[in-house]
Amino acid sequence: MRHLKLVLSACILAGATHAETPITVEDELGILNPQDTGREMLTRKIEMGVIDSVTCSLGINVTKNDNHELARKLTRECAEAGYTKAMTWMSQLENNGLGGEYNPDASAEWDRRAAEAGDPVGRFNHGLNLMRGHGVAKNEALGRSYVDQAARDGLTIAKRLQDADYDLDEVTPDADNWKYAPLF
Repeated sequence: MRHLKLVLSACILAGATHAETPITVEDELGILNPQDTGREMLTRKIEMGVIDSVTCSLGINVTKNDNHELARKLTRECAEAGYTKAMTWMSQLENNGLGGEYNPDASAEWDRRAAEAGDPVGRFNHGLNLMRGHGVAKNEALGRSYVDQAARDGLTIAKRLQDADYDLDEVTPDADNWKYAPLF
């Protein structure tokens, strides 16, 4: 019996290695065997205007693959559709100049929108921006209130900042201090 299982497994494996990849054909009737994973699928969904939670969550993988222009396009559409995680990703893309210019004002605006939509990470990031005056007018008291709300929402890093008496170096060490320095 054991040998039979081994022989069957070998036959199945051999058949799988000789299977041909179906050819994608596009004509006036549609697409036969469209790509259902990867960059091609995301590009097609963006072109078709398909914005849903699954499509939006895949944008993170595009970012990790260094296609920041595609990640920015997908993430922007998802953020504009109201997905708060996409809003915080747009903030990250804007804040780091990925797929576009470094834009602290746009980054802060995405964090504000996520915060107002109730996202704990958006609240925390918006609080940090307000405490620093990064992309928004500095307002430490309001910034702390956003951090406090994120902590009440259960965000561990927000609790950590509270425990450190709101010392920003506790959560964002000096690696990015150049970004947060006054411009005047």
